Amino acid sequence: MTIYDSVQKTKLPFTPLQEGKVSLYVCGPTVYDDAHLGHAKSALVFDLLRRVLEAEGYDVLFARNITDIDDKIINKARELGISTSEIAQRYTAAYHRDMEAIGVRKPTLEPKATESIDAMSEMIQRLLDNKHAYTISNGDIYFDTASDKNYLSLSNRQSNENVSRVERVSEKRNEADFALWKAVHDEGVAFDSPFGRGRPGWHLECSAMIERYVSPHIGDYAIDIHGGGADLLFPHHENEAAQTRCATNHELARYWMHNGFVTIDGEKMSKSLGNSFFLKDALKSYDGEVLRFYLLSTHYRGDFNFNEEDLIASKKRLDKLYRLKKRLFGLTAEIIDTEFKKSLLETLGDDLNVSRAYALIDELIAGANEILDTNPKDKAYRQTLFSSLSTIETVLGFGAQNPFTYFQFGLDEVTKAKIEDLVEKRSEAKRAKDFAASDAFRDELTVMGIAIMDTANGTFWEIRD
Repeated sequence: MTIYDSVQKTKLPFTPLQEGKVSLYVCGPTVYDDAHLGHAKSALVFDLLRRVLEAEGYDVLFARNITDIDDKIINKARELGISTSEIAQRYTAAYHRDMEAIGVRKPTLEPKATESIDAMSEMIQRLLDNKHAYTISNGDIYFDTASDKNYLSLSNRQSNENVSRVERVSEKRNEADFALWKAVHDEGVAFDSPFGRGRPGWHLECSAMIERYVSPHIGDYAIDIHGGGADLLFPHHENEAAQTRCATNHELARYWMHNGFVTIDGEKMSKSLGNSFFLKDALKSYDGEVLRFYLLSTHYRGDFNFNEEDLIASKKRLDKLYRLKKRLFGLTAEIIDTEFKKSLLETLGDDLNVSRAYALIDELIAGANEILDTNPKDKAYRQTLFSSLSTIETVLGFGAQNPFTYFQFGLDEVTKAKIEDLVEKRSEAKRAKDFAASDAFRDELTVMGIAIMDTANGTFWEIRD
């Protein structure tokens, strides 16, 4: 397996710190608002990475944190007149709901910033003891970037590029220095620490949580892989790496992976541009698997231009998989080592080459339909094919639904209930051999745009194309 390392800017063979095990950490959300498509893209990329690693036989410890204290959360709480914990709980629950809808599996660990203050305090104390941090007169503690000879080696920036993204404080030793701890002297949101009441710096949170919860503490690195969006490479990941390096004498991650930006019709997703597209809104119009299939359809390192025309075309591509699954309805099979599985894992093992993986799926579907048209009762082939579809479901995370209910998406509950009632009445008429009534119910369903199919496992219906 090869992974593109964002620091060395090349694909590298993947060798874990511990044989058979992988430690993977991804920066999670700051929970002050609903998840948007950029959050979804990043979550999907690293969900896919985790699935591929597991399919290759690795035991993966996957951690994704929750930043549940931040100025944005405080401001939102003040705006709504409720507590910061209520805001954090509300949007953490919303994030979990939206991620589940697009098939993102729960992480092994999900540490929260507010529950890790002691771990952050320990790291700050180490940095103070090692002369990599200092305290100013108001009680704030800053990281001394000049004390780290390797600072900016992660992002490969120049020192004069660093100053525009940090706050200007007159007592700081260097303009690039960043806060580890912000003292709070009023009644504002704060936590007790050995340094007095205050709040941790955002960059510190991930370093401390990785060290406390994720690192196997083996060799020269804290963890195998650190991931996140490309916008986090600098300053967030740069500062994380510096803190860990100076506090622990080992590097933070052996491999750094970053996914590209999401744009909407060519513009970078940004609330300031007024085009931030919340995932919850997309889920009202499209099945979560359709969004998953679409958002994963281009290579993770490239920027993703979201537009509805491409989304609709992507859905039609996924529809073909579900039509094939209908032809195999009723089969069950364990995942076996088919040639398709081997090819799929080889392809995704090449730095998650999803374009080629999707092409393999297209080829599988086209070839399968030809064979089933010619010899629909070839039991051995049907079982092997079903196993291949199960591999897609496990590794890529789509194709998991009942193929008939998949085509029912978009109908309101009242209409669904009416259709179910007509389908049941038709079935009752057939059992009573009242074929005139049965045909009448079928015709009524046809007028509503509903196709029905009688199988050995029951009668199913879907919206016709």
